[in-house]
Amino acid sequence: MIVCAGNGEFFDFATPIGVGLIDSSISLTKICLKNPPKFLLFLGSAGSYGEKKIFDIIRSQSACNIENSYFTSNAYTPLDNLISTILDVSRETIVNSSNYITTDISLGSHYISKGIHLENMEFYAVIKVAQRFNIPVGGIFIVTNYCDSNAHRDFKANHARAMELLKDHVYQYKDELFGNI
Repeated sequence: MIVCAGNGEFFDFATPIGVGLIDSSISLTKICLKNPPKFLLFLGSAGSYGEKKIFDIIRSQSACNIENSYFTSNAYTPLDNLISTILDVSRETIVNSSNYITTDISLGSHYISKGIHLENMEFYAVIKVAQRFNIPVGGIFIVTNYCDSNAHRDFKANHARAMELLKDHVYQYKDELFGNI
């Protein structure tokens, strides 16, 4: 099953699950309770902390939930905030999920130093739900903006083109993506 956030990120071949950690968790849990898919693939836009370029397409099976205040020593969590479906995370692009968009460019280096390169509001929730239901999961992301003061402006300017490129990528690699399913 292919899922996406919705709210402007729609694909005719994907089911929208909502924006952010909470709405996507609730919607995806309902789907998995009614008819658990054999595989989940999340498609979405992402912001780059600096090293990934606009319109780069990145696949990932690893996500974290780190708030910016973690890097300023103003917060901690007792939760396991990094989840992955692969054993060797060192070569993986980790996607951070939060209900907030980072607009302070100086924080990017902190994320990159931890191997975290992208920001997407839903992916951590998608992996967490998939793990709870023992469903293999992955994500494909396209960079629409950098995590800086122009994040929202650049997201809006690049979004339509990014969705077309992401759709084309899925069609181009559909056999590779879905050959075993």
